Amino acid sequence: MMNFTRENALLYLVTDSRWTYRETLAAQVEQALREGVTAVQYREKDLPEKELIETAFTLKKLCRQYGVPFILNDNPLLAKEIGADGVHVGRQDIPVYEARILLGNDKIVGASAHTIEEALTAQREGADYIGVGAVFGSKTKVNTAPLSRETLCEITDAVQIPVVAIGGISSENVERLVGCGIDGIAVVSAVLSKPDIRKAARVMLEKAQQVTR
Repeated sequence: MMNFTRENALLYLVTDSRWTYRETLAAQVEQALREGVTAVQYREKDLPEKELIETAFTLKKLCRQYGVPFILNDNPLLAKEIGADGVHVGRQDIPVYEARILLGNDKIVGASAHTIEEALTAQREGADYIGVGAVFGSKTKVNTAPLSRETLCEITDAVQIPVVAIGGISSENVERLVGCGIDGIAVVSAVLSKPDIRKAARVMLEKAQQVTR
């Protein structure tokens, strides 16, 4: 059993294989893990199932080596099948309580929230952490409106579980999150799109330590 702690929330890496033109996704993730990534969410919506599962097993093994949670996006049944540490569900996915029933209490369940009501519902239904955003819009999701700083602060005040800010976070804008009470930041292109992934991960880890509560 692996719990999701505030330490796990600090630098939360979300995968995106669109940035893998230079090397494999597994190679990129391992470089980021070497520099302090504290959790990995495997989010790939367009891969063939065979490739999705094969890569999931590879990433799970890497996360085990570095002692960080390996979380699958959207699919609790697949998360259970491959032995992932947990699942992350969005607003259009199954409710948190259903994911909790499917996975049991020894797995991590994370949830997306964009309002205080959604955050409190996720917490009440058994979520271990909440991803809140999109704090600066999003480069990976279309039609995603930025979340106001006021709402982010209200959510962190309202819940007791870790809050991870997500959405368009980069080394240039992350310091605007100081004082919001977040426990971590979720990054995609801020690390995976960079020519030197290890350096990018180091930079974002330092930034995360500066902006979290």
